[in-house]
Amino acid sequence: MGRAFQNRKESMAKTAAAKTKVYSKYGREIYVVAKQGGTDPAGNLSLRGLIERAKKDQVPSHVIDKALDKASGVGGEDFSPARYEGFGPGNCMVIVDCLTDNPNRTFGDVRACFNKAKSKLGTPGTVSHMFDHCAILAFGGDDEEAALEALMEADVDVTDIESEDGHITVFAPHTEYAKAKQALLDAFGEIDFEVDEIQFVPQTTTPVKGDDVAMFEKLLDTLNDLDDVQNVFHNADVEADQG
Repeated sequence: MGRAFQNRKESMAKTAAAKTKVYSKYGREIYVVAKQGGTDPAGNLSLRGLIERAKKDQVPSHVIDKALDKASGVGGEDFSPARYEGFGPGNCMVIVDCLTDNPNRTFGDVRACFNKAKSKLGTPGTVSHMFDHCAILAFGGDDEEAALEALMEADVDVTDIESEDGHITVFAPHTEYAKAKQALLDAFGEIDFEVDEIQFVPQTTTPVKGDDVAMFEKLLDTLNDLDDVQNVFHNADVEADQG
């Protein structure tokens, strides 16, 4: 599981949007998470993790503060999550997570990206059953047993735990995110998490090669350019050009 996740992270890094897009996506996500669970990071672990991640990605504090101010006020934009699933070039599986204030516009935009890349948007559930919806927490350390023990004592349903090159990575169902993170913080004190996210991790990968590679990259680029798109998950194993 870990390597597939790492490969996907690397492929996403290559298609990362410009800084302003990153700021806008974080601002929107912070607004929604704060609106749902409160604007105090101490009492909203999801918000706390999100703000830490934003700071690591060098999102300016004024962007974070503005999103929190919006969330604490009444009214404001009304963003809701939307998820789209389909098949990309080479028949790879793709999940697109959005935050939108206009679902019809977002659906049309996402469908256009799929059509341009000769790909097919499906119905909800088309491919998501082939992914694990995971909370992933990674941090420096090598005492895998102590980490597992802390999680078990907190009654966290751990899916997998890996220890490699001085890093421990914990995988748990997405519903266990807050409980797993709190258990690790209680056991080890303040942790500088290298990964602190909820992700769709593919159970299998699909090779994408030849002409499909350019089409696949086009699909990722156009999706990442949409303001409403927060995350794109896929199971593509892109083969490097041998030429």
